[in-house]
Amino acid sequence: MFGKQKYTIVKIKKKDMPGGLCTKCSGCGQIIFNKQLKEDMSICPKCDYHFILGAKDRMSLLVDEGTFKEFDAKMATKDIIGFKGPKTYVQKIKQDQKDTGLVDAVITGQGEINKKKAVLAVTDSKFIMGSMGSVVGEKITRATEKATQENLPLVIVSGSGGGARMYEGMFSLMQMAKTSAALAKHKEKGLLFISVLTNPTMAGIMASFASLGDVIIAEPKALIGFTGPRVIEQTIRQKLPPGFQSSEFLLEHGLIDSIVHRKQLKITLASLINYLS
Repeated sequence: MFGKQKYTIVKIKKKDMPGGLCTKCSGCGQIIFNKQLKEDMSICPKCDYHFILGAKDRMSLLVDEGTFKEFDAKMATKDIIGFKGPKTYVQKIKQDQKDTGLVDAVITGQGEINKKKAVLAVTDSKFIMGSMGSVVGEKITRATEKATQENLPLVIVSGSGGGARMYEGMFSLMQMAKTSAALAKHKEKGLLFISVLTNPTMAGIMASFASLGDVIIAEPKALIGFTGPRVIEQTIRQKLPPGFQSSEFLLEHGLIDSIVHRKQLKITLASLINYLS
């Protein structure tokens, strides 16, 4: 009766959490359920960090449902110079097309932003870093020309960390001048161009159409500049100021006009179009 009691140890196998349910915030390390993140416009509920959005998700947040008509949806890139590397250009394109569901790194079209008509273009950093090759440059140029012909405001949302696309050599660099020339004609006609800079907006994109807006606004804490801070530090052999090339730093130094929270972006764009068009 008072002897030692016997216990049976039962090992319970812990179930692994299925993948793809959560995302770790790059700003604060918070683990967020993907469903919650999507419902909250891909913004961290703890630190307000703005996650990178794909072009399709971005367009759906900005354009009124049922009003968007895409331009040049099937325009695809070719391997113009026969680029050779660890991966061929064709292999890289096919892989990114599969991963993103896009034909190339930009979506263009016409729609309504809170019932205000506009032509829009959105680049996607998940497709070869949102870099500008012949197709990206051509689609943005055509969208700009369409806005000019139809006397409509133009909104370009830049999410491009790759600048000019090295896989296309000089053909890519030409797109900087081509898009800028189309925007000059749009401006000559007295039409509005709003440039929205998101994380990241760098290199040839920032050195061309992204910096030419009549109004330039950015999302919070976006990386914006020409060359990345690490490369600059290695070149000048000096430590850069805290927050260098962030939206907040650039607003303070007059490069951009405003920082707008993602949840306020659509209404802000509609208001600007209403006041300035």
